[in-house]
Amino acid sequence: MKALVLVGNHSAANEMAAVHFVLSLLAVVLLLKPSSSIAAGRSSGSHGVIGAIVDRSSRIGKEEIVAMEIAREDVYRHFNQNLTLLVKDADQRNPIRAALAGLDLINTQKVEAIVGPQTWEEVSLVADICTDKQIPILSLADTTPEWTAEKWPFLLGASHDNSAQMKAIAGIVQSWNWHQVTVIHEEVGSWTNGFMPDLHDSLREVGAEISQFVGLSPFASSDSLSRELENLEKEQCRVFVVHLSLPLAVRLFEMAKKLKMMEKDYVWITTHHITSLVHSINASTISSMQGVVGVKSYLSETGQRFQDFSSRFRKRFRRENSEEENNEPGIYAVQAYDAIWTIARAFKGSKRRNQELLERVLQTDFDQGLSGKVQFNNHKVAPTQIFQIINVVGKSYRELGFWSSELGFSETIGKNATHSSLMNDLEQVLWPGGPKYTPRGWTEVTRLKPLLVGVPAKSGYTEYVKVEYNQSRNSTSFDGLAIQLFEETVRSLPFYLRYEFVPFNDISYDDLVGEIGESFDAVVGDVAIVANRYKHAEFSHPFTETGLMLIVPARSSNKAWSFIKPFTKPMWASITVITIYNGFVVWLIERPAHPELRGSMLHQIGVMLWLSFNTLFSLQGGKLHSNLSRMSVVVWLFVALVVIQTYTANLTSMLTVQRLEPAVTSVEELLKSNAAVGYCSGSYLENYLAFPRGSPLLASINEALLKVSENGTLVELENKFIRQEKQCQDKDDEIHSLSPNGFRALFIITGGTSTIALVIYIFCIANSFSGLTIIRGLMFSVIKHWCYQTKRFRRRVSNVESLENSSPHHSPNQLSQV
Repeated sequence: MKALVLVGNHSAANEMAAVHFVLSLLAVVLLLKPSSSIAAGRSSGSHGVIGAIVDRSSRIGKEEIVAMEIAREDVYRHFNQNLTLLVKDADQRNPIRAALAGLDLINTQKVEAIVGPQTWEEVSLVADICTDKQIPILSLADTTPEWTAEKWPFLLGASHDNSAQMKAIAGIVQSWNWHQVTVIHEEVGSWTNGFMPDLHDSLREVGAEISQFVGLSPFASSDSLSRELENLEKEQCRVFVVHLSLPLAVRLFEMAKKLKMMEKDYVWITTHHITSLVHSINASTISSMQGVVGVKSYLSETGQRFQDFSSRFRKRFRRENSEEENNEPGIYAVQAYDAIWTIARAFKGSKRRNQELLERVLQTDFDQGLSGKVQFNNHKVAPTQIFQIINVVGKSYRELGFWSSELGFSETIGKNATHSSLMNDLEQVLWPGGPKYTPRGWTEVTRLKPLLVGVPAKSGYTEYVKVEYNQSRNSTSFDGLAIQLFEETVRSLPFYLRYEFVPFNDISYDDLVGEIGESFDAVVGDVAIVANRYKHAEFSHPFTETGLMLIVPARSSNKAWSFIKPFTKPMWASITVITIYNGFVVWLIERPAHPELRGSMLHQIGVMLWLSFNTLFSLQGGKLHSNLSRMSVVVWLFVALVVIQTYTANLTSMLTVQRLEPAVTSVEELLKSNAAVGYCSGSYLENYLAFPRGSPLLASINEALLKVSENGTLVELENKFIRQEKQCQDKDDEIHSLSPNGFRALFIITGGTSTIALVIYIFCIANSFSGLTIIRGLMFSVIKHWCYQTKRFRRRVSNVESLENSSPHHSPNQLSQV
């Protein structure tokens, strides 16, 4: 017997080509065999033959077989339609076996549709055969890529896509502020192709990252599992996302418990591939999974149809699989049930098979599916939008709540449910180790690779960054405001961050930022935030003010009219008015005793103004004859003395304090003048005339930096390194021009005094001048008349009110005549 040897590399493409070549040879052999009769159970009156490819040795396969048999019975009961179900065994460890089963079902058993198998490797091989024979295949694999509809038009995804579970896992990680996750996955293409990108993107959206991927072979030995877990134990991260098949996951948790990794500070999160089968795990095995949190495909168990199915399933499953301890149906069972139901509906009324049957399956649209709504879009049923969040405790698990797409976490499902982006509002999680506490998700280890932090060694501002080399000790010291602030920020992080300062000896700060992601993981120093550096890095919140500053010669800002600045314009106006008024009063009182104060109108005005301002600027005025004018002048001299001294003091202060303004006010002015400009080496100013892009550490650094700023540490560091005294720029501390508000009382006193003197003077000379007597009588008459009118008005108002109270029905005309 000759052996067929295939020579080539181990790439996936070559392996697939080899498998397809072998299948072609096997197909020729099977076609040469005489066609055998269809297996028992197929009657002459059958209206459809369906093939199924399942792994009878797995829990999923056992549930699927029982569910499909129940579906076949329900089809006969509801549609009076006979279906023949032919089941072929598959082995997930050997995909070729599923392909051979598919060839036998099509060529020998003459099936009209195929349901299954479970893994994508098996489905891809069977889909190639079914497309060639134009036989619809309803895949029960969790993954069905988007491009399959073009390559294999007869392949239909009958299981709900669970990619949304990655956002639910990211929500769990975000709820407890964990920033690093270790992923343990199975080294099978279908388990990683769609899973890795979705989980990576979902975690990045919540500020977390995958620290490492750990791939496990489906046939990994106990020694191999032990070595992998021991390596993980030495790492910092303590949050593990497990994406394995159930048998491998059970072995992993048993080994983790043996190594004491199912205790305090450890976090284990499982995907739906494990959690959706947790109901089938026996008590001895589930004891090693205490504290595990996982997402589980939501299955509505409240309807009467599901209750009827569940009751029949448990009885039949117990009878056919007595070795299993638990008989509850899971999501895989109801999906298999719905797949048979979908094909049966397509069979009904269909006269010929192949393309017509495919089209009728694609037109399926019914809400009564046990797994939810069954409707195909791009050859796949709708994805799962709701997941349950469970916590493994005791001999089973408890439901913490639900997660729904675009709504988040909630305790219940329905219109009245309250949703949140975090699961902290759900029931208390019992983590590994038992007590009710929140694990940190990390531990301090020295094996962790440090974060390389670049520091500008030639900074021009040693207050911020100071790098010194000690040649005798062959060491480098780092100090300054930016360095110590970074160290305080790291201490405030919710996780351990090991770092190492690395000096950057080049001058250009742009080159320093450009090295992020290559030579450095981050940069700390007096690095300004400018637009062109955003191409290479993301910046934390600035801890000090940044911007373009000009250091230029100063010039005096004193102007030609600086002497009027001690007083405001209203103050000057008030002084002028009160001065003229006081001068008028003195002039009027002293006019009879001084002939020189009489004369023409123009002469008298000039004399009055001279008298007014002479009193203001000279304390030695002329001789006054009247006590009234003396009283007015004495008070005004006191006010004038205060005003003059205040003006002198304020003007002296303004002239003493140097008032400077920049000689150059803008960069444009510098460019026009073609002046020489000096700047710090490496500064971005040369082009004007810190973390990699998307780093998950940025959010944590910003949060920790805010804490350092709020608790006063930033102020202490500024006072320590920046010793120069800051000049106060508040407007309240500047020297202002004085307004009339501060002299209001003095102006009232002097104005009131002069007014009193004027009134007394008028009354005193009333007996000597008949004209003044007449004026005085006229004033008394006006006052008397005003008082009489006021009393008469009050009397009339009183009479009107009395009239209104006594005769409420009087017309307006009658009221006017009262």
